[in-house]
Amino acid sequence: MQIRRVATGHDNSGKAVFASDEVVAPITVDLLPGTEFFPLWGSDQVSSFPDDGSQPSAVQYFPPIGGFRFGLFTVAPDSVTLPDDLDFEAALGELETKLPGLGDHLEPENPGMHTTATVDYEFVVSGRVVLELDDGATRELGPGDTVIQNGTRHAWRNPYDEPCLLVVVLIGANHSVMDS
Repeated sequence: MQIRRVATGHDNSGKAVFASDEVVAPITVDLLPGTEFFPLWGSDQVSSFPDDGSQPSAVQYFPPIGGFRFGLFTVAPDSVTLPDDLDFEAALGELETKLPGLGDHLEPENPGMHTTATVDYEFVVSGRVVLELDDGATRELGPGDTVIQNGTRHAWRNPYDEPCLLVVVLIGANHSVMDS
């Protein structure tokens, strides 16, 4: 899939301009076959206008408090599995290089489950997916469905035949559980 990113900005006189227009290639990793990540925009600091259309600094996959990320990702069908000859150590290194910090949030003993200190806004563009929370609670989601994820432990499952494409905005937040 090709995703086009158009960014606006301002010229020296303050007039609105198209600052950049480019195709963003997906990031793929051997450890997550069939999955594509499209980090489209993000920052590790409070937003300001990058008038020249350049991307702000966004070092880790998940943003720190005050930072944000905007992108797309696909959830591959469960039928897409790791190859038998996968070099696991090399695949972990690739994951860290291409999607820094993502692996730190994964639970090896519970594949797919993860928790982040973010508020996530997700929108299903195509396909279907199952969102799983603690204790196996699930919701099936399809095109047009949205999710507001508030730092919850979760996994994306795709028991269907086609990939599921989601748009996601991640906002770094304090991760605390309210007292009852």
